Amino acid sequence: MSSKKMGRPPSDNPKSELIRVRVDQEILSKLDACTEKLQTTRSDVIRKGIEKVFDELQK
Repeated sequence: MSSKKMGRPPSDNPKSELIRVRVDQEILSKLDACTEKLQTTRSDVIRKGIEKVFDELQK
C-alpha cells in the first residue's frame, strides 16, 4: 500500500494568520453584498480591498 497522503496538496502560500475585525451592521451588509455580487468569500473581498488600498498608497 502507498504511504502517500490523500487530500488537498499543501498550499504555496498558506493563509495561517487570523485577523479579527469589529464592524457595524452597515459595513457587514456592504461586505455581504460584495460577496454575493462577486460570488466569493468575505475573506477574499477583504484581501482584495487591502490590495487595492496598498496599490493606491504606492502611487
